[in-house]
Amino acid sequence: MIQIGQYNELRIINKTESGLILSDGDKEALLPYNHVPKDAEIGDNINVFIYMHKDGKLHATTQKPLACVGDFAYLTVVEDGENGVFMDIGIDKDVYVPEKEQKRPMFKGDKHVVYVFLDDSNDRMVASSRLTNYVEEEEINFEEGDEVSLLIADRSDLGYNAIVDNKYIGLLYQNELFDQLNPGEVRKGWIKKVRVEGKIDLSLQPMGYSHILDTKEVLIKMLEENQGLIALGDKSSPEEVYDLLKISKKAFKKTTGALYKERLITIGDHEIRLLSE
Repeated sequence: MIQIGQYNELRIINKTESGLILSDGDKEALLPYNHVPKDAEIGDNINVFIYMHKDGKLHATTQKPLACVGDFAYLTVVEDGENGVFMDIGIDKDVYVPEKEQKRPMFKGDKHVVYVFLDDSNDRMVASSRLTNYVEEEEINFEEGDEVSLLIADRSDLGYNAIVDNKYIGLLYQNELFDQLNPGEVRKGWIKKVRVEGKIDLSLQPMGYSHILDTKEVLIKMLEENQGLIALGDKSSPEEVYDLLKISKKAFKKTTGALYKERLITIGDHEIRLLSE
């Protein structure tokens, strides 16, 4: 069965004036000649992206879309339409965003993270910036410290919302961020906590003891490379810690505390010294 809004492996069964006819043995789609590979022949299988054309028929393209149906993506508004806007999805066919699916009004040139889905009434691809309506809120099987892929979505009062593994939504708290974030960025992140109500707290730094071990090695190496002295200490600001080590103040205190207990360093208000053996 041909999957609209997805890649499909189809067979070339015929040629027409408009293009090649592709089939899965049940339904057919038109691949216009301007998207036909030079060496394509009848009987060949070809991998194409399928969408519903304005003529109500299935069309195929070898262009690479920025998102498939079921994906979250950062797209640009390219045209104002009646009761909505159109966004560039990377193929000849733009994706429509109805006004009712806009979290806030969209205008030409705007960029937004949206969810792409099929309109049940006509099988055409549409998108929505009302992300919370389309994320999974059940069966969240993450554990603290799990590494995930984050798509930065938008700013909130508490920090930044991010799409987690193209399926869930989570929050990066502003007071734990020491790096500039922008909507549309893809970042590596870690699960900090999954709350009872299904909310996900996120971090841009690894969690757990294994991260402390890694950071300990980095800190010792940095001390050795700087004559045994680093200008960071207990009273250094979170921003100063992040600028030098790219870790949070909390992770810094855990790491230095572990090294102090091992009698490898001394810690002052604004300096760390490596103890000689």
